[in-house]
Amino acid sequence: MLQEYAAGQLAGKDDERPMISLEDVLRARVVIGDRLHRTPTLSQATLGETAGVALWLKAELFQRTGSFKARGVLNKLASLTPEERTRGVIGMSAGNHAQALAFGAALEGIAATVVMPLNAPLSKVAATKAYGAEVIQYGATSVEMVDEYERLVAVRGMTPVHPFYDPLVMAGQGTLALEILEDVPDVEAVIVGIGGGGLIGGVATAIKESAPHVRVIGVEPEGAPGMTRALAAGGVVRLTSVETIADGLAPPFVGELSLAVTQRYVDDVVLVSDAEIREAMIQILERAKLVAEPSGAAAFAALLARRAGVRPGARVVAVVSGGNIDHTRLKSLL
Repeated sequence: MLQEYAAGQLAGKDDERPMISLEDVLRARVVIGDRLHRTPTLSQATLGETAGVALWLKAELFQRTGSFKARGVLNKLASLTPEERTRGVIGMSAGNHAQALAFGAALEGIAATVVMPLNAPLSKVAATKAYGAEVIQYGATSVEMVDEYERLVAVRGMTPVHPFYDPLVMAGQGTLALEILEDVPDVEAVIVGIGGGGLIGGVATAIKESAPHVRVIGVEPEGAPGMTRALAAGGVVRLTSVETIADGLAPPFVGELSLAVTQRYVDDVVLVSDAEIREAMIQILERAKLVAEPSGAAAFAALLARRAGVRPGARVVAVVSGGNIDHTRLKSLL
């Protein structure tokens, strides 16, 4: 059933769509095997004291390609038929999924094309090309980028590997949560940034079906509140514009499966400002010695701003995913 859904059976009513399960996440872990890093979960006493919690940072920025995205990509690529592999794969991304898809496709010997916006960070574009993918830059923002991606999928006939609108991708992202539960077995809350919702969907599924008492909190930039608006509307809302320094959390919509999992398993979704994200970046850099891009700092930003809704002193893990920032942009932000 999950394979059929991933192959493109996305039309129909929401109640006909299968939710992913813990078993899917466990299966993804086997598929990925030892091709990716088991990233560290780092205790951070000083940052925790500043945020009023007992804090660990899941340092997913140390993952291959610099973010969690490679987990979902490898799980998806393993499902492709020989014919789908021959056609090549296509994706869209502001940068992190682009690099992950290019990396995974090179590993599997598959041709890859990635659509990126014109304002994508130069370092992310360069890294994607270095892995061997064709990069097509289109549109000033992710809104226009999505339109070009959808056009190319129809015209070129390549196999789409969507950054979040795919249960196999989501299940792969959820493997990150298995490591959190093993490293901090008495964790009380996990804080996760939300872009299209693939990461929080996989994480929430793995956590709630393993340890339902653990709170899962999603964090979005104020300038890209796709999940917040979808939850309020009871359905996916396509944003007409996005404006945030956290380009990795700025797709113009969330996936329907992501929304369904969030409605079922996520305890709260909160918003943070660009100023709060920037301050979180500084704190992480100075105290934890981690160079996180804005999207990687958003989860901690919610804690720093006392917006995550966790009790004082709670044992909390904040996911820091996204370490792909060039020195020029880092300088301008800090």
